[in-house]
Amino acid sequence: MNPNASADAAPVLQWLGVQDYVPTWDAMRAFTEARTPATPDQLWGVEHPPVFTLGQAGRPEHVLAPHAVPVVQTDRGGQVTYHGPGQAVIYLLLDIRRHRWMVRETVQRIEEAVIRTLARWDIAGQRRSGAPGIYLASGEKISALGLKVRGGCTYHGVAINVAMDLMPFDWINPCGYPGLRTIDMASLGAQATTQQLAAAFAEEFGAIWQASAVAPTMTA
Repeated sequence: MNPNASADAAPVLQWLGVQDYVPTWDAMRAFTEARTPATPDQLWGVEHPPVFTLGQAGRPEHVLAPHAVPVVQTDRGGQVTYHGPGQAVIYLLLDIRRHRWMVRETVQRIEEAVIRTLARWDIAGQRRSGAPGIYLASGEKISALGLKVRGGCTYHGVAINVAMDLMPFDWINPCGYPGLRTIDMASLGAQATTQQLAAAFAEEFGAIWQASAVAPTMTA
C-alpha cells in the first residue's frame, strides 16, 4: 500500500444541497476535530439560506443594515460576507500539512481553481493584491474566500456567486470594503446551477491538488 495514497488522492466532492449555515459549520468543526492522518480530504458543496457571516476578527460595524438576515460570528478569516440562494459554497476540509502546503499557497491554489472554473463559462477572474477572493477587471467581486486552519487542517472555504439576489451585499461592507461592488455569473450572461459550479470547481481544484503531489512545492 502506498503510504502517500491518501495525501495524493484528489478531495472528493459531496453535494449537500441547501443547508443551514450553523449546523454545517458545526459539522465542519466536528469532522476536523475527529480526523486522523489517514482521513481522506473532502469538499462539501452547499447553498445556504440568507445569512451574513463575520470572520473571527470581523468588525460588527461592517454590517450596515442586516434587515431580517441573521448575522453569525464565525472562526474563519476575513470580515463580513453574505451567503444566500444561488451562490455555490464549497467547503475545503483538507490536511494541508500532510500535503506540505503552506497557508498562503493554499489560498493561492484555491483562487486559481476559481479562476479556472469561471473560465469554463468564459468569465475572466483575477486576484487583487491583499484582498483574498476573485474579482473582475472592472472591480466587482464574484467570489469570496475565508479559511480556518487548525492542526494543519482547513475548513470553511470559498463562495462563488452564480445566480443570486445581490441586494443583501448592499447592506454590508463586503469583506470589510465600503462600496465594494459584487456581481454574479448570471449578470454576465453565464447560465449554470450551483451544483454544476461546485462540480467544476472540484475538478479544477483536484487537478491542482494532484499536480502539486508530484511537483515542487510553491514558495510560501
